[in-house]
Amino acid sequence: MATVTLKGNPIHIYGDLPKVGTRVPDFSLVDGDLNDKALSNYKGKKKLLNIVPSLDTATCALSTKKFNDFAKTRSDTVILIISADLPFAQKRFCGNENLQNVIPLSLMRGQNFAKEYGVLIQDGPLAGITARAVVVIDENDKVVYTELVPEIVDEPDYEKALAALK
Repeated sequence: MATVTLKGNPIHIYGDLPKVGTRVPDFSLVDGDLNDKALSNYKGKKKLLNIVPSLDTATCALSTKKFNDFAKTRSDTVILIISADLPFAQKRFCGNENLQNVIPLSLMRGQNFAKEYGVLIQDGPLAGITARAVVVIDENDKVVYTELVPEIVDEPDYEKALAALK
């Protein structure tokens, strides 16, 4: 069990992030048109999973925008933004912010994802949603980089995450 903080207060996370060098578990999440999406939908592409609590927070919104800017120049990579938000809210956020290079996916019907990827918050005011994390997966679905952000209100290490995609 991992521990992170929310404004300095400890929060326990169920499980651990997938280990570098291992194949990631498949998942089923929901896109903005209420379609189920699996890891296999992005076969042959590099994948960056930006796992965030909610796009309705400043840090989650900022990281989504930064990864969207990166994705403009990378046709070999998909950026998946995974949050507890409903697909309608994710779609509205991306539309309002003109974010066309990221793919928002909801935990709406895929709550096992948070447990299987080791990001489910177990206690504190955010219990039941995800911690902030980045998982970079190569085109063969093997993990090449992970980061569980130690303080939920902080941004991920963009440089390391993006370097793992090269």
